[in-house]
Amino acid sequence: MNVSVGRDTRLSYRVFPSMANGDRDYAATNVAVDLAFTDGTYLSDLKATDQHGFELSPRGQGAAKVLYVNQWNNVVSRIGPVAAGKTVDRILVAYDSPEGPARFRGWLDDLALGRVAPEKPKAHLSDYALTTRGTNSSGGFSRGNTFPATAVPHGFNFWTPVTNAGSLSWLYDYARANNADNLPTIQAFSASHEPSPWMGDRQTFQVMPSAAAGTPDTGREARELAFRHENETARPYYYGVRFENGLTAEMAPTDHAAVLRFTYPGDDASVLFDNVTEQAGLTLDKENGIVTGYSDVKSGLSTGATRLFVHGVFDQPVTDSAVSGVKGHLRFEAEDRTVTLRLATSLISADQAKDNLRQEIPDGTSFETVKKRAQRQWDRLLGKVEVEGATPDQLTTLYSSLYRLYLYPNSGFERVDGRYRYASPFSPMPGPDTPTHTGAKIVDGKVYVNNGFWDTYRTAWPAYSLLTPGQAGELADGFVQQYKDGGWTSRWSSPGYADLMTGTSSDVAFADAYVKGVGFDAKAAYDAAVKNATVVPPSPGVGRKGMATSPFLGYTGTETHEGLSWALEGCLNDYGIARMARKLYEETGERRYEEESAYFLDRAQDYVNLFDSEAGFFQGKDAKGDWRVPSGKYDPRVWGYDYTETNGWGYAFTAPHDSRGLANLYGGRSGLAEKLDEYLATPETASPEFVGSYDGVIHEMTEARDVRMGMYGHSNQVAHHALYMYDAAGQPSKAQRHVREVLSRLYVGSEIGQGYHGDEDNGEQSAWFLFSALGFYPLVMGSGEYAIGSPLFTKATVRLENGEELVVRAPRNTAKNVYVQGLRVNGRPWTSTSLPHSLIARGGVLEFDMGPRPSSWGTGKHAAPVSITEDDKVPAPRADVLKGEGALFDDTSATDATVTSLELPVAGRTEAVQYTLTSSADRAKAPTGWTLQGSTDGTAWHTLDERSGESFPWDRQTRAFSVRSPGTYDRYRLVLDGEATVAEIELLA
Repeated sequence: MNVSVGRDTRLSYRVFPSMANGDRDYAATNVAVDLAFTDGTYLSDLKATDQHGFELSPRGQGAAKVLYVNQWNNVVSRIGPVAAGKTVDRILVAYDSPEGPARFRGWLDDLALGRVAPEKPKAHLSDYALTTRGTNSSGGFSRGNTFPATAVPHGFNFWTPVTNAGSLSWLYDYARANNADNLPTIQAFSASHEPSPWMGDRQTFQVMPSAAAGTPDTGREARELAFRHENETARPYYYGVRFENGLTAEMAPTDHAAVLRFTYPGDDASVLFDNVTEQAGLTLDKENGIVTGYSDVKSGLSTGATRLFVHGVFDQPVTDSAVSGVKGHLRFEAEDRTVTLRLATSLISADQAKDNLRQEIPDGTSFETVKKRAQRQWDRLLGKVEVEGATPDQLTTLYSSLYRLYLYPNSGFERVDGRYRYASPFSPMPGPDTPTHTGAKIVDGKVYVNNGFWDTYRTAWPAYSLLTPGQAGELADGFVQQYKDGGWTSRWSSPGYADLMTGTSSDVAFADAYVKGVGFDAKAAYDAAVKNATVVPPSPGVGRKGMATSPFLGYTGTETHEGLSWALEGCLNDYGIARMARKLYEETGERRYEEESAYFLDRAQDYVNLFDSEAGFFQGKDAKGDWRVPSGKYDPRVWGYDYTETNGWGYAFTAPHDSRGLANLYGGRSGLAEKLDEYLATPETASPEFVGSYDGVIHEMTEARDVRMGMYGHSNQVAHHALYMYDAAGQPSKAQRHVREVLSRLYVGSEIGQGYHGDEDNGEQSAWFLFSALGFYPLVMGSGEYAIGSPLFTKATVRLENGEELVVRAPRNTAKNVYVQGLRVNGRPWTSTSLPHSLIARGGVLEFDMGPRPSSWGTGKHAAPVSITEDDKVPAPRADVLKGEGALFDDTSATDATVTSLELPVAGRTEAVQYTLTSSADRAKAPTGWTLQGSTDGTAWHTLDERSGESFPWDRQTRAFSVRSPGTYDRYRLVLDGEATVAEIELLA
């Protein structure tokens, strides 16, 4: 070779360690490119490190677990600091398995050795964010499953390059769809509204430049253009690419519009139009250079999606045009070889699309102006967090994560004649669509869409509350508007009521925001949550599953698909409702909130009803109380059935709101720690024998296997809190170690379109990184507190909306000093692993003392995070003591009875503290007044509670009431003010 090494010499390569199906030894990851120097030394002996700080030797790479099997990995090392002055004699591929001889397979590519100057700090934080991050993915293994969306924060539209213009799922493949020359190709630039590839895209419109002579071919493969990623700039505020044929395409966004600029290599200049399907219309005005049309394109899960209208204006004269269905083209006379298109959309009408263009990109607005305005919006948001002590890759990870966080959810409203209005995807359409106007109901107000709450409630929503509480309030109101409009808040808004995932997690997301002081219509949000928690929904796309029986059984049974997940998510959401009700009671004094707070706090402990003590895990049981699997035969490694996208291990710790109670199920805090240890020591194998109710091995199984942290599957959100449960177990040092491991190696690969481990769902994976890197995490949603972990940087500054700064200092922080030795909050020692939001939201300084070994910090008796249970007893939530025959005592609201007075069948002396009444399928027949009485002899009756003027807002709703004068009685009866129909009665003791 005879290559001399200087201070700026860099070695880089891409490696694909191959692991055959059935193998789980990861032996192929013990690989590195090595350099033999003329002086007889080797690079692997010099302690060189890769871009993530891991040793660049075969065993160093293998031990770091940073290389993924069965996919490409990018490895970069600045070797100058350890090898400057040496001369490279040979380049070697080195393999060294610590287990001895093993099969080694793999590929090596793109090896480069040369001088590369260190990267200079970027002038704009938005330039650290890569929108291609997460696009080197597939349905078989997700490294994000994102697409390069150029948009403004929470924008109405996304604008994206599309490598497969016929897809409504994976819009942009970073590399796996390369052409015969191994180059990616783009088939269109598209307006998009895709929340995730699994939900699919909707309301699309495609354009594509062409430099072809004569009449251009509009076919997807005929028009596609090849490019190289090094000639691509993918940023939140701008996307640009220079194709191999010399043509350049650029996009810059506004809220409802974008400007696209095409620069041609010669005199032939055309723009083509298309859509994913024929469900669209296209009109080309050759004389004025205007394109208009509409799009009804949508995926199967784009519930409620309405017609999209487009209006675009070109800046160059048109010489030729043609239209055939949704396809067409305009040919331009472009003296400077540049054609610019200003393009706007509307969900209301063609005229509104035209007006949206006037409002946001009026005639005469330059491309650079639009680009700079979008960049300023992103810079303001990304500037909320600045750090010191970060590597270039960590800066890319941080700011790409903030981009993903604020890309979603999306505005669904428009400014019409000076007021905000939207085309409703929640209410029935009052009329048909026309080519120029939607048939949807037009509603006043602001609405937000594109959010899967089961995915986002854990981290994304609390991140909004911390960084931008004002905007968080508007976002919450935008989803509460769904309830005001269509009667429910979406579980998965895509944009309407999609029937997907478990839990009505907006309940706890908004409760958490409210207890943290975020301002929004809290009463309406609370009512929407109570409806979710107490009403049998009329359709599968809204509310909670299993509600006909679960409030009365104290769990969701196996009769409901994924019933255990529904039950445990219900407990988390009930906790949020309880905390929200408590605050509403403190602010209003209304008795209803006090009663419902007590009821839902009790229900939040119902998770214990699904704990199989013999098996040692939570598992599903039917309405009769029988476990799905006999305890002795239960295997927690089996996926599906009662669990959402995981197995028994995945739901072994899903009670963070009552961590002490959960610990008591496992025998105490030490028992919880042992369970967590076992969780991280039991390998996920992704074996076909454990697919359970799935048709085959799903991507979450393979991803969980390749985390190589036992059963901890970071790709699935249900695992995201688990490591922080070590705080509750009294062993926070283990949380610190494992969290830092995740931060160090599961967010890598930005350079080649990776960067995440699993789906980056609407900012959730990104917000996990953000919180964990800052050193605290919203473990107990709804509590207003955070659990402390291990900060990633030596210094982080969070610029709060109130003008104050939260500074997190960890001056001794290194890749080895991951353990907290002590913490000072605003100069005072802090010994708890719980940190109140009310404290840090005022700004201040968190100063971490870090070290290389675990310490006793945070292990004290009262140092654990907040928990409902505070003693050593297993929770015993209240139960219905009524045991009788008939429709009112059969544990279902599917039956009802009409009564005026009713004796309540209790078995012996009972002290009831609350009771519930459930309306029938016709709430108009529900009682409005009654008296609850108790007696010890059946002759003398005492009034325990009396009500009048009550109402049931919804059919088949369960309402809870506290007994004003509780006592111990042998008999109870309920005397109604008149004849009424009731579906179920409970007496809770």
